Amino acid sequence: MHASLVHHPHTQVSPIAAIVVEVAREGSRLALGYRVTGGIADLLLADPAAPNRKDELWQHTCLEAFVGSVAGDCYVEINLSPSTQWALYGFTGYRHGMAAPDVDPPMIHAEADADRLLLDASIDLAGLLPEQEIWQLGLAAVIEDRSGAKSYWALAHRAGPPDFHHRDCFTLQLPPAMR
Repeated sequence: MHASLVHHPHTQVSPIAAIVVEVAREGSRLALGYRVTGGIADLLLADPAAPNRKDELWQHTCLEAFVGSVAGDCYVEINLSPSTQWALYGFTGYRHGMAAPDVDPPMIHAEADADRLLLDASIDLAGLLPEQEIWQLGLAAVIEDRSGAKSYWALAHRAGPPDFHHRDCFTLQLPPAMR
């Protein structure tokens, strides 16, 4: 399934032309393929690093996914840096009960050139979300240019400042695998 992100209307103009995300679910595993096109050379991108867990990735260019069950308030936030560093947080409700659960590191591959940034990730969410329920996704991106200005992209934006955690932004549904 492909989804296009839209630029938040009240944030900085971006050198990015489009962000498209390919999403797939198999059991508890979520696969994400981000395709960012435009002036990639104008972005501030973290240098390649070991694919380890790191907090506050969202403060710079970061590709994100928010995944919750349609039947509950809990959700997971996934942060993916073009450096291949990552973070995963679980929440019991809207911006409430944040924890960094012990999970297997996602598989991440990233590459960039002057006109495109590609990031593929596969994350096992076993034990974090019910496997037999429909998942709701909010896909998002924070894009930082070389001047430090940031633009915010998501499947949908609610009124006011960007807020990727709000369920109004979780507009994509992924059903469980058929058995």
